[in-house]
Amino acid sequence: MPKVAYSDADRERVRDDLITVALEKMARQGIQHTTVEEIYRSVGISRTFFYIFFPTKEDLIVEALYTQQPKVLAHAQRLMDNPAFSWREGVRQFLVSCCYGEQSGIAVMTLEEQQNLFRRLSPESYQVFREKQANLFGNILKCFGIRADKETIGLFTNLCLTVMVIRRAVPKNLPFLVPEAADATVEFQINAIVDLLEKMKQGHDI
Repeated sequence: MPKVAYSDADRERVRDDLITVALEKMARQGIQHTTVEEIYRSVGISRTFFYIFFPTKEDLIVEALYTQQPKVLAHAQRLMDNPAFSWREGVRQFLVSCCYGEQSGIAVMTLEEQQNLFRRLSPESYQVFREKQANLFGNILKCFGIRADKETIGLFTNLCLTVMVIRRAVPKNLPFLVPEAADATVEFQINAIVDLLEKMKQGHDI
């Protein structure tokens, strides 16, 4: 017999489970290929009960991405604290793990997914998203030992998202790029970003 009454603690657990399952599936198979149905079925609730927590799939996506942010920052810190890695290798490993999120459990949006989400966010929600995004990338820079002023955060954000998007956009959304060279292109871009960050860390003029 299905459970009818849920305590506040039950509801909090269900909400947390929905976010956890969504993140796992989004990281492994992408946002577009993750359906609401497979998320609520994995948690063991009904479709109707799901929409009590999240009125739309986009609401769940945004909440899942917010929940992921401290985990991403903690991942960066672990790499920086790992004595087996030099500073440069730690930064490079972090960027690689973000670009290949399906292997490291980090959900990253494709170009198409970003566009779809943007169209569904209210101006207020979009502003909150951008503020949280800037805060995340600023804290990652601080983790790397780099001064996180507004201009540096903006540049670092764009460089990181560019390489992540390109890695996922070939060949579907960027059909004239060479698919066979996609990984080599990502590697080149990551190394260029690390070179730039290293100069920033050393206080050199860019």
